[in-house]
Amino acid sequence: MKSISLAFAGICSFLAASSVLAVPSGFPKQAIVSTVNEAQLTVLAGNTRPEANAANDRGAVEGSMPIRHVLLQLKRTPEREAALKQLIDDLHNPQSESYHQWLTPRQFAAHYGVASEDTATVTRWLQSYGLTVNGVTPTGMLIDFSGTAAQVTQAFRTEIHHYLVDGVSHIANASDPKIPTALAPVVAGLVSLHDFRPKGQLVPRPKPGYTYNTTNGTFHALVAGDIATIYNLKPLFDAGYTGKGQTIMVVEDTYLYTTSDWAVFRDTFGLSKYSAGSLTQVSPSGGIPCTNPGFQGQQNDPGYGDDGEAAIDVEWASAAAPNAAIVLAACEDTTTTFGGLIALVNALGGSNGPLPSVVSISYGEAEAVNGESANLTYYFAYQQAAAEGVSVFVSSGDEDAMSADNGNVAQHGIGVSGFTSTPYNVSVGGLDFGYTALGVDPSIYWRATNSPTFSSALSYIQEIPWDGSCASALLSAYYGGTTPAVFCNSSEVTSSSNPLNYFLNAFGGSGGPSGCALGSPAVAGVVSGGCVGYLKPQWQSGLFGNPNDGVRDIPDVSLFASNGIFDAYYVVCWSNPDLNVGGGFGCIGAPSTWAGFGGTSVSSPIMAGIQALVDQKTRSRWGNPNTVYYALAKEEYGGKGSAACNSTTVAKTGNNCIFYDVTQGDNVGACKKLHGTAYDCFLEKGDKYGISSTSDKRSDPAYIAHVGWDFPSGIGSVNAYNLVMEWPAR
Repeated sequence: MKSISLAFAGICSFLAASSVLAVPSGFPKQAIVSTVNEAQLTVLAGNTRPEANAANDRGAVEGSMPIRHVLLQLKRTPEREAALKQLIDDLHNPQSESYHQWLTPRQFAAHYGVASEDTATVTRWLQSYGLTVNGVTPTGMLIDFSGTAAQVTQAFRTEIHHYLVDGVSHIANASDPKIPTALAPVVAGLVSLHDFRPKGQLVPRPKPGYTYNTTNGTFHALVAGDIATIYNLKPLFDAGYTGKGQTIMVVEDTYLYTTSDWAVFRDTFGLSKYSAGSLTQVSPSGGIPCTNPGFQGQQNDPGYGDDGEAAIDVEWASAAAPNAAIVLAACEDTTTTFGGLIALVNALGGSNGPLPSVVSISYGEAEAVNGESANLTYYFAYQQAAAEGVSVFVSSGDEDAMSADNGNVAQHGIGVSGFTSTPYNVSVGGLDFGYTALGVDPSIYWRATNSPTFSSALSYIQEIPWDGSCASALLSAYYGGTTPAVFCNSSEVTSSSNPLNYFLNAFGGSGGPSGCALGSPAVAGVVSGGCVGYLKPQWQSGLFGNPNDGVRDIPDVSLFASNGIFDAYYVVCWSNPDLNVGGGFGCIGAPSTWAGFGGTSVSSPIMAGIQALVDQKTRSRWGNPNTVYYALAKEEYGGKGSAACNSTTVAKTGNNCIFYDVTQGDNVGACKKLHGTAYDCFLEKGDKYGISSTSDKRSDPAYIAHVGWDFPSGIGSVNAYNLVMEWPAR
């Protein structure tokens, strides 16, 4: 992979570390000191979608076209940013007087927002072009405005065009926006001027046309009881740690097809006995207008729809914390803005009652595709959550190490999702079970018959990274009996008529270094040019196995997320009949007939549920729990890893491990050249398809699991009972 510059400049400077003593006092100072001069402009670089290119361009939109509810992201002064970073460090430092003295939303807005004079100046400037300002967040850092395409073009000096991408029509800005230079000290950028939506991090189990034989011939459809056994949740439930009194918010842009799916899931799998568990669907009000989305179905993905994402999130969060209050927070997508972002920002603003203790987000978009402004919007939101004591869990992604290609054969090189790469959230990766790939008898781990609630797991199960690509060493050896390079270029895989063509992809649990959180790529969608990754947070430094690369690395922790590649997947009650994935799924009878999924969309809400058990036991919220995860991992792994907690050889029951170290497998994906150039893709001479690699010139697979922290699995998976019971007291 290309080297990443750590020399922050311009907008990057305000993210730099500082020794300023920060306490929740002091107020934002005015930063706009020059008269707005429309002849002096600053480019908001890195804010044009890769798809907005000449090949896809279908011409400018009509000037009268309405562009509704665009978000303009403002930024703090460097002084206030440094003060907030120090305060967040203090809030998580047991030696500080500020430890766990979480800010209220009102305190946060007063001390760590933007000066009201600056917000007013920017608002007046927008209005001078006839744009309507619809709302401003309490911090003053997000402004919602609407207007026509002509007004937006005039204000930001960029045309809005129609684009046809893979047969789907979109609108997007044709070039990077510009603003008057006088506004640059406070304007970070437009969150987006396009209608491309983030991708839900879920992968359906293979379609009916995809079949294959395995050594055991048995699929294992995971239900709530299986996860409770595998990750040792049962003794926590027996001890009364069930999430009671905790609120887990899942962020969406649609309501469920029906809430009865959640009830059926709980009834079928024995969770309804936890009578305090509840489900509520809300559209959080606040500074940004939020429209109740209702049921939106397949608005963003004609394959399986965002309501499938919502069903996964509410059901599996409840499986891990069955007595918790599950709140589905959703706003309708606007012309240019993901509704889930609006829901999150408004919820953290505090106008909707008590804050949740835990948030789970199962959407993503590559840093280099999302753009600097949008990346910063999630950075700022998670930063506020950490200051308010809210723990944010985000799916790491389902595209191996190459998030810009949405799980297809990768062309844009190594890159991670900007939704999950900030220093203020927990990035949750994806694993698979290793018994099939490694030739271990599955009867060691599964009963031959199911319990009355359909569970059959006997113990913890050895894990490998989830990787459904022909470029995976374990998968290519198992299905092709050969090396990744040979398998990916074999007729079995390259022929669209062969079932094994399913493996010609780059999908699996994502992991890699932050590379383009800030700055502008030289090649659209590729970590290149002026791209800069987030600096490595102090709590991540020093863990055995974590590279000395100077940047934030993901994931942090991982859980099972496979979609059946090696015989196991998650069951979901999702009764929406209007589906393109094998028709509708009824939630009747044995769960083997229900919808089945994998993806880090499932591992994230489960990990959020486990954190809710921590919060219940400690009677405290924990803000960014990575500070504790990594401290516990450093103790367990020491300077050489923990042989006793190796996932492959660990005692499957009765062990003392907090984390299970995943040491076999990889998250390497298939790749090919983009316009004649290979980006982080090594191809053997004469091959059309290669493997993701940190070098274009030699085979250096990205990435291989090893002892200690690694990119395919992060710290590893968890023994929930030991994690909760060993968690430090407040």
